[in-house]
Amino acid sequence: MTDPASTGDAPLVRIARHGEEGHVAELVLDRPAAMNAVSTAMARAIGEATETIAADASVRCVVLTSSHPRAFCVGADLKERSTFTDDDLRAQRPVARAAYGGVLRMPQPAIAAVDGFALGGGLELALSCDLIVLGDAAVVGLPEVSVGVIPGGGGTQLLTRRVGWSRAASMIFTARRLDAPAALALGVVDEVVPAGTARERALVLAAGIAANSPVGLRQAKSAMRVGLDLPLDEALDVEDAAWFATAFSADRAEGVAAFNAKRPPRWPGA
Repeated sequence: MTDPASTGDAPLVRIARHGEEGHVAELVLDRPAAMNAVSTAMARAIGEATETIAADASVRCVVLTSSHPRAFCVGADLKERSTFTDDDLRAQRPVARAAYGGVLRMPQPAIAAVDGFALGGGLELALSCDLIVLGDAAVVGLPEVSVGVIPGGGGTQLLTRRVGWSRAASMIFTARRLDAPAALALGVVDEVVPAGTARERALVLAAGIAANSPVGLRQAKSAMRVGLDLPLDEALDVEDAAWFATAFSADRAEGVAAFNAKRPPRWPGA
């Protein structure tokens, strides 16, 4: 089943559900005529779609994909930006932040399936996910300084956390593009697969993830994200709170019962 998130007559983002019970949500970037360049309307659609997914307790894992075979997303819509006044650009900023932040804040594990170009905001959307699967013909980069801006969808922070300061600085300061082997070697992405198969591989990964406890998945992601930049003692307290939230849930009781009965668990998700 598919639900469109649209502006006017054109769907800009679609949500598709996978699996017998629909526990995997596929968030499809669907502005192919512009190679998924993020316009104001598309940013708004992404924000709305991620809110819908985040609020849906039946979703256990999310896969972010593109309907365009040669582009995941080429970043901000510079044609639209060329018409902006300074006031227009200021007014758009909260909409853009809500889009990228919406992907980042989804409580479910999220996988980006990237084929083709993922540049600027496109790479930032992928970096906002927890895992990135890359087709071997893909090209990624954060070229913003070459057009007089800086990454503004979380790139300066997310890339640095993923690959370390000097590697992130090298990518961002040079504005260079990376092919798939270089992106994997640098740690920008997690897995490289044959071109055109990133979506298929990501959906397989998502199905495996979605077989696990939904309470456990959300609490594990929360503990990892919240604790990442805290001192170790504080981070361990964050983990402890997440452990309690999981250990005394109905999911934990079902997990133990299923293990002892040697049957697949039927997660209540609470």
